[in-house]
Amino acid sequence: MSRRYHTTELGSIACEDLSDVGAGKEGWLVSDPNLLTALDTHSLALANRSIVLVLHWSDDDADPSSYRLKIVPDLSPIAAEYISAIEWLVFDDVRVLAIGTSSGFLLIYSLQGDLIHKQLVNNAKIIKLRVRGTNKDLLEDTSSEEVCVVMRATVARFDGSDIQSMLHRWFRERQLNFWDESYMRRDQEYSGASFGRLPYQLWNVSKYGLCADAAITGIMPPPLMEPQSSQRYYCAVTVGDDAVISAYRLSEDRSRSIVGAILSKVVPATFSTISSISKMIWRSDTTTKKQEEKPQPLARASPLTCLKDYPRKGEKLTLSPSGTLAAITDSLGRILLLDTQALVVVRLWKGYRDASCLFVEMLVKKNSATVGSAGYQYEKSDYCLCLAIHAPRKGIVEVWQMRTGPRLLTIPCAKGSKILQPTYRFVSSISSSSYVPLEVFFLNGDSGQLSVLNRSLN
Repeated sequence: MSRRYHTTELGSIACEDLSDVGAGKEGWLVSDPNLLTALDTHSLALANRSIVLVLHWSDDDADPSSYRLKIVPDLSPIAAEYISAIEWLVFDDVRVLAIGTSSGFLLIYSLQGDLIHKQLVNNAKIIKLRVRGTNKDLLEDTSSEEVCVVMRATVARFDGSDIQSMLHRWFRERQLNFWDESYMRRDQEYSGASFGRLPYQLWNVSKYGLCADAAITGIMPPPLMEPQSSQRYYCAVTVGDDAVISAYRLSEDRSRSIVGAILSKVVPATFSTISSISKMIWRSDTTTKKQEEKPQPLARASPLTCLKDYPRKGEKLTLSPSGTLAAITDSLGRILLLDTQALVVVRLWKGYRDASCLFVEMLVKKNSATVGSAGYQYEKSDYCLCLAIHAPRKGIVEVWQMRTGPRLLTIPCAKGSKILQPTYRFVSSISSSSYVPLEVFFLNGDSGQLSVLNRSLN
């Protein structure tokens, strides 16, 4: 079957601004290890070490790249700081871009290029920003949405509700003071420090060596011999050079000390109040030095297990929507499917060097007249979880049914292409009327064409 039969073309991102991120030579999208990509439903962000280019594409626009934004973060030349991770943060009515730097800073920008927030997470390079949510289950009576910041030795977790509240306050104050020129000048001077620090947890996950990738997979039960408490425990899975796979139990550690509780709850609010008072008193003093920001103390991380298989090295990790499965690529061309609850490898593929994986939901066995009718609304139960494997050396993308199902598709994929997936969209308190399944997009860097994998196999 030809690729056109299983994909639908959406448009092109080709424009002159792409030369700022290295376009112009064959294979530019995949040949530069410093080139980062992040996809939203109608926007694509591309970043090199110093700038971020945002292109907007839409099905009903004659020029899909008509909206363009160039963000140039204020990076430290002394520390040779550069952009090391990007990801979209999408709420109901707010859409912003998160940037991680090599010095451990988390930056959040609006789609007008304004710096909304700047915060030091840890004094280390941020290698990945993950956005995901977990639904209600037996261990948790409420849903949980988070932003996970991955570094070589540590992982940090920001609660999605805290970020959403901060963004709403920023946009509300921005709108109320839009015509106040003095406020706009002060906002530019103190940009990113208007609302203090976002609360977060930070854990050390380097017991079995530094990690190349990591993810918080969800909530897990507390240790058997530990008294029950109100704090939650999370499971983190890491991959790296020393240990192909390792797992940790992360504790919120709220009762660790009175000082720790005060620092995590009181300091952000106090810092915000002091910052606001300082701006009113010394708003005209541009020479005032900012207080040096320091990362917060580490919470408790207990090692659970690890898999060492020298010379195999773990490279990349991809989580399923529920967090119960993780696809892990290694340096020997193998892909391991890990059950993150049992911490057992349940499937293995061989011969996929330099591969990348994304989970996707397909309409596998929905061929009845009822499902195919025009008025039928697909539900979550209609879709089947699959794994899309991009093998660039073979020039194909394969789709496998989870967990132990067969290979469903083999699609040709042009050289110089990437498979991408829109970021997780934070769910509102009002449930959506229709279910939006996971999709996989194809971006051809040489032609600029963007296409999407069809949900149905027919």
